[in-house]
Amino acid sequence: MPAPANRIDARFAALRDAKKKAFVAYVCAGDPSLDATIDIVLGLERAGVDIVELGVPFSDPLADGVVNQMAADRALKAGATTPGVLEMIRKLRTKSQIPLVLFTYLNPIYTYGYDRFHHDAAAAGADGVLVLDLPPDEAAENPELKPAPDLRHIQLIAPTSPPARIASIAKSAEGFVYYVSRLGVTGAQAEIATGIAEQVAIIKAATQVPVCVGFGVSNPEQAATIASKADGVVVGSAIVKLIEQNGSSADCAAKVEAFVKPLVDAVHAL
Repeated sequence: MPAPANRIDARFAALRDAKKKAFVAYVCAGDPSLDATIDIVLGLERAGVDIVELGVPFSDPLADGVVNQMAADRALKAGATTPGVLEMIRKLRTKSQIPLVLFTYLNPIYTYGYDRFHHDAAAAGADGVLVLDLPPDEAAENPELKPAPDLRHIQLIAPTSPPARIASIAKSAEGFVYYVSRLGVTGAQAEIATGIAEQVAIIKAATQVPVCVGFGVSNPEQAATIASKADGVVVGSAIVKLIEQNGSSADCAAKVEAFVKPLVDAVHAL
């Protein structure tokens, strides 16, 4: 059987064969700089991260908590742009083949040009895109929002989604489903949300695509607990906070790697 062409699909196939759960890490591209982001992603890869979500800096990231909002602001002030993020991915691809998902909003894509963004992102080496403020039913009803075949369009499912909507979203899911385990915006939490296993089971009944759970994971115990109930876990704000604290340090990437490795090890040990 030929290997999947898309890096996200290939990584989940390899994890499935190895009977392992996925660890997905989020960082904001350009924080503290685009060159530093390359080093940070390489550090995440050394730590064993399976997939990296790269936030595309945007001035109005409504779904993000204050930690990620501040990261986007720092990136913009440092000169990051959407074309710059794509160029950074081209450079990264000379050093790494880790699966990459662009975590973004509709406005930056439209400003760039919807079709051109998808084509250029795929050409640069991105594997998927998660558009936080694009409801899947809107995409289905508007031909100009049709997903590009060379990028996996990752879908979000919220804990308040009724079964019929879950089934509708899951039906069009690609790459993996990102299940948001709690209401509100992104940010580390002291306790994990309840009802995750039940919600994941409902989603998995509607799709063959893997389900990863995020929002609020900040330590190895939480990561392992959540990953045990799904196909993988997403960790973002805790990593972004560490970058905020160490962005001016020459060993920022090394500190990120050291922080993330125990979380990855806990997930892969399941």
